[in-house]
Amino acid sequence: MEDAVCQLLENKEDVSQYGIARFFTEYFNSVCQGTHILFREFSFVQATPHNRASFLRAFWRCFRTVGKNGDLLTMKEYHCLLQLLCPDFPLELTQKAARIVLMDDAMDCLMSFSDFLLAFQIQFYYSEFLESVAAIYQDLLSGKNPNTVIVPTSSSGQHRQRPVLGEASMLEGVEASLFYQRLESLCDRHKYSCPPPALVKEVLSNVQRLTFYGFLVALSKHRGISQALGALPDKGDLMHDPAMDEELDRLLAQIPDLVNSVSASPEASCLPSRTPHRAGFSWRPLHHARKVDAESDGSTEETDESEI
Repeated sequence: MEDAVCQLLENKEDVSQYGIARFFTEYFNSVCQGTHILFREFSFVQATPHNRASFLRAFWRCFRTVGKNGDLLTMKEYHCLLQLLCPDFPLELTQKAARIVLMDDAMDCLMSFSDFLLAFQIQFYYSEFLESVAAIYQDLLSGKNPNTVIVPTSSSGQHRQRPVLGEASMLEGVEASLFYQRLESLCDRHKYSCPPPALVKEVLSNVQRLTFYGFLVALSKHRGISQALGALPDKGDLMHDPAMDEELDRLLAQIPDLVNSVSASPEASCLPSRTPHRAGFSWRPLHHARKVDAESDGSTEETDESEI
């Protein structure tokens, strides 16, 4: 409600043409549809579990053609895509998601869309929880008191740097049963979102020892955890979105001249279907009108540069 009122005041000149009732109708429709987070500041995008799930779903629907086309992108290129939806999205979160996929590989290595998306889902949605898990893991490696209280500090939007784990610790890891005991206690008292404890136990019951990033990889690949989060379809269905395909076909049928001009351009081979996906969100809600127009020019230029 607070954000709705703020948006109303910021766009009062536009609202005066349509009426307050229509504005609130469109605003809360967009909340239900999950499009209210588009082109918003990061503090708003990460403010609630619903906002985070909506952002994950929007990112998947906007850029799933990357996966359908078989394109492999670097961490920086994925970050550019995230910034098209959230201009101030922090690079650190993208780097952490990429690290789950790349492990010991260099950060400029290429990643598939599905691998990055599933890792990003865990890192973004459970970011505060994972910060506490990293601290617990480091404590177990160093033999610190298990009764130490871990207080997450990410609610302000600032993310702590993860502990630097030495090569020896990365190879040896920690005992899975002890690690789960600590995580079970953390889930009981954690005020932020965390994976279902039963599924965390299932992940850890299959191994005797594990590393921190091994744990994150297992979380990202666990079908039950993704289903419990509810933002994305199963991995096998990530490239399928019939509703979006139908909407795109309808839009393309209305703009044949644009399609012909894109097909004839030299850049067509580089951008086979991303331009239509941008068109898919042209029906933005009333309260986003100024923000979308302000962001579209810069974001298009940035995408072209990354493709080149």
